[in-house]
Amino acid sequence: MTVLAARVGAADTLLPDGEAVERALAAASDLIAGWEACGIGVHSFFDTTYPEQLRSVHQMPPLLFTRGALKPDPRAVAIVGTRQASEEGKRAAANAAAALTASGVTVVSGLAKGIDTAAHQATLRCGGRTVAVIGTGIDRFYPAENEALQRRIAAEGLVLSQFWPGFAPTRFSFPMRNAVMSGYAAATVVIEAAYRSGARMQARLALEHGRAVVLRRELLAHDWARSYAQRPGVYVVGSISELLTVVDEIINSVPVSPASLEELPDFAAV
Repeated sequence: MTVLAARVGAADTLLPDGEAVERALAAASDLIAGWEACGIGVHSFFDTTYPEQLRSVHQMPPLLFTRGALKPDPRAVAIVGTRQASEEGKRAAANAAAALTASGVTVVSGLAKGIDTAAHQATLRCGGRTVAVIGTGIDRFYPAENEALQRRIAAEGLVLSQFWPGFAPTRFSFPMRNAVMSGYAAATVVIEAAYRSGARMQARLALEHGRAVVLRRELLAHDWARSYAQRPGVYVVGSISELLTVVDEIINSVPVSPASLEELPDFAAV
């Protein structure tokens, strides 16, 4: 309250405005009421609804805007990768998402083209919970062709943004989005990514946050992935069975039975 008073002119001035704080609070209350009337949830880091896992990262946003069901997600894993994904990469993302969904994991991704879209779509097809962390205002759709997907995720899972409603995409907002996605998830699985990609950036951020990183073995064709593979907290997997075993270890879930693992497809299976 002291900071707000100083900001709006009610501090130690020649002619202090004693009603400035009340007016600012009333305006903020009206703004929040308008957002909530449009189905947008507003959560500050003071609120009990604020995701607990985000409190441990230094990029914790002071405000989060949501559409959908915000609830504790301790068994959340991010699947990320390039927008310019190969067909094989998209199949790998879909198979990974389906397998994680079957084991009760919430699949988190960024609603971008390519790997993100494949992961979200596969999770929804399997009836699982998916969380989209976006780099625009919660009421915008980017890319435009994912509007229907975003609306479905809001209806069946959760769309989350740290940006003010109406905020347009910028070159800076997506790296910020990656930091929040990393903090929300217990681990980040990288499917397909070049050196200059948001997915590689998220792997770096995840390690900074003390989160595990899982690299698909095919990524070792890249210098950056071979370097990351030597770091503590980084796992390299070559199959869906290995992925589930590693994720199980990371999030301390109920072990997956060997019989069910034998039935799982490989990453790139059609």
